Amino acid sequence: MAAVSIAFEAPEQASGSRAGSERPIDLVHLAVQTMGDKLLEAEVLQLFTRQARAALAELSSGSPKAVVASAHRLKSAANGVGAFKVAAHAQSLENDPQDAAARAALSAAVVETENFILRLSR
Repeated sequence: MAAVSIAFEAPEQASGSRAGSERPIDLVHLAVQTMGDKLLEAEVLQLFTRQARAALAELSSGSPKAVVASAHRLKSAANGVGAFKVAAHAQSLENDPQDAAARAALSAAVVETENFILRLSR
């Protein structure tokens, strides 16, 4: 089962292996949050991916107030799974909901994180 290898094997990046702090998901943080339960890790990451996609859809069509609320929810979810880069970009957008550059950076971070999660699942 793919979930078993999550904490033991990090996927290879195009430029080779990356240090834990540079990964889109901090696997140590995730393991702490899930008490080392590999099946729970996989489930939490799948839920995060769905929530992140829904948040991106909300961000693209919402009022500034809705953008702030969606960015805040995404920031909280990202911090929970160890997607700290996503959380930082969500915080930036939460601070300035009309900043197109912050929105683009958040979208790119979400896509990078989703790709990382997909590589974990193979």
